[in-house]
Amino acid sequence: MSYFTDLAHQYIDGEWRTGSGSWDIIDFNPYNGEKLAAITVASVAEVDDAYRAAERAQRAWAGVNAYARRDVVERVLRLVEEREDEIVAAITEEVGGTLVKARFEVGLAKEFLREATQLATLPEGRILASPIPGKENRVHRLPVGVVGVISPFNFPFLTGIKAAAPALALGNAVVIKPNQNTPVVGGGLVAHLFEEAGLPAGLLNVLITDIAEIGDALLEHPVPKVISFTGSDRTGRHVAAVAAARFKRTVLSLSGNSALVVLDDADLDYAVDAAVFSRFVSQGQVCMAANRILVDRSVEAEFTEKFVARVRSLRTGDPADPATQLGPVINTFHADALTGLVDQALAAGATALVRGATRGNLVEPTVLAGLPEGSPILEQEIFGPVALLLAFDGEEEAVRMANDSPYGLSGAVMTRNVERGVRFAQRIETGMMHINDSTIQDDPLVAFGGEKASGLGRMNGESTVDVFTTQKWISVQHGRSEFPF
Repeated sequence: MSYFTDLAHQYIDGEWRTGSGSWDIIDFNPYNGEKLAAITVASVAEVDDAYRAAERAQRAWAGVNAYARRDVVERVLRLVEEREDEIVAAITEEVGGTLVKARFEVGLAKEFLREATQLATLPEGRILASPIPGKENRVHRLPVGVVGVISPFNFPFLTGIKAAAPALALGNAVVIKPNQNTPVVGGGLVAHLFEEAGLPAGLLNVLITDIAEIGDALLEHPVPKVISFTGSDRTGRHVAAVAAARFKRTVLSLSGNSALVVLDDADLDYAVDAAVFSRFVSQGQVCMAANRILVDRSVEAEFTEKFVARVRSLRTGDPADPATQLGPVINTFHADALTGLVDQALAAGATALVRGATRGNLVEPTVLAGLPEGSPILEQEIFGPVALLLAFDGEEEAVRMANDSPYGLSGAVMTRNVERGVRFAQRIETGMMHINDSTIQDDPLVAFGGEKASGLGRMNGESTVDVFTTQKWISVQHGRSEFPF
């Protein structure tokens, strides 16, 4: 099978279809510019077709035994294991991810599939006490119905699996709109795996389209009860507003501006390792990436020397080459935006300790220091291979600087004293904080999400059950109630 020929279509109600929209999305390899596929976008009519198919199929699926739903997810897991090398190659080709990144993405997707098999049987009903004599209160966990998933380009296979697998396992139907830069890995491939695993038609649909064609139809449609969105905070605000106006639940994983903090007692060699990975993995196109690296002034000189040397050694190039550590960013627009951002920072007074060149979509690493307080680049998600080094004097200033951001997704603190690290982590306004590790973490069992402009809600483990199920109270009066009239 050729993924970029056979899976570059809309997938609606169990059929691979050509969209009826007015233009084509062109899927490019971001490294060499090769055209992978041309896909006619889905129209508003096809949005309706997909949601209506999901609605019809979900009614029967909700009544299917949880063990049977689990079996489908287990078969998807086995298919991913059997085809791991093919999927890694597809991610490298469409996303531009290095082999290390692609294998990491597939490996984590497998862990989420394993967790989804457990979630199928996790929801439990409860019987609760009542102050009314003879009354029995039963609380049932039921699937929400249909879930709309809007996924990003940076980890498209993982985010598609991470949302679809548990939602389906819990008895829901799903409609995925992958990012238009990754329509196959983030959409068609996910649908194909579930189709081959025996998922009944209509339960998983993929719409390859864009707001320019369909406007807010994905959000406004009356069928979906939950919208799962991963992307920028700007778009996330719009998603939240449109969904809330229609009483839809949202789970939003949005932008980040994470700080990795190096305290004065840190193992500096290890801190450098963690900081380089946290900033530059996947070309820095990770919401949890460490935009800002805060270093205690007492160790600033030594840390900076080691960090800069490591960054200079990073190899940027062909993501299919095992020696490559940084591949291309997703497209030329993004590459040009990063170049402009660095130029603005330098014009405002920053110093480039490393100034990487931009060649097409290959953006070499840059390290900036000496940034004036209040610099715009300190307030935003960079989403590229640009590291910002900032010095602080003592923990109080480190806490203030780490929290001086509109975002609060992830973070890390490096210290030889674990409990000192825990106390520090508790003071940082983020949804996730890691001691002596990278800022980039995801675990199938642990609640994942951010504070402030970094999102709403949590995913993973029991949090996923909360997102994709609803509670229904059914009371039974075994005696006779007394009514006042």
